[in-house]
Amino acid sequence: MQNQDFTTTLIVDQSPAKVFAAINNVCGWWSEEIEGSTDKLNSEFDYHYEDVHRSKMKIVEFIPDKKVVWLVKENYFQFTKDKTEWTGTKIIFEISKVGDKTQVQMTHHGLVPEYECYEICEDSWTNYIQNSLRKLITTGKGTPNAAGKPQTENEKKLSSAN
Repeated sequence: MQNQDFTTTLIVDQSPAKVFAAINNVCGWWSEEIEGSTDKLNSEFDYHYEDVHRSKMKIVEFIPDKKVVWLVKENYFQFTKDKTEWTGTKIIFEISKVGDKTQVQMTHHGLVPEYECYEICEDSWTNYIQNSLRKLITTGKGTPNAAGKPQTENEKKLSSAN
């Protein structure tokens, strides 16, 4: 049986170049608490959300207006038995034209339903891509985690559990 990686897709009116720029503005849609460069091949950046989730990403593919791939080098979840779920997985953004629109397909390769974090991660990624990244692309302003503020209901529950 093949694992089912998490995938979500959105379609917008903006150009592939604008979409690519928005994806690489990680502080603009995922979290204001990103440290490091998010827009160059082989650069690394750190994400952290309170004491709940920390990860280190490396950009391993960077094809302007077409594709970005992050390798999760390190990961820590405070709320799972296996604190390293995500380590070694890849987060892939593929950009393509669909008629006069632009499609973004985000796949978290290796994030599978067997993971303890899957339900929370699925909810969070769906929100970040379908809401925050979409807003950043279409209006120029996303809704990333502000420093120390949870965004999704699941993140709010995790924060209050601390």
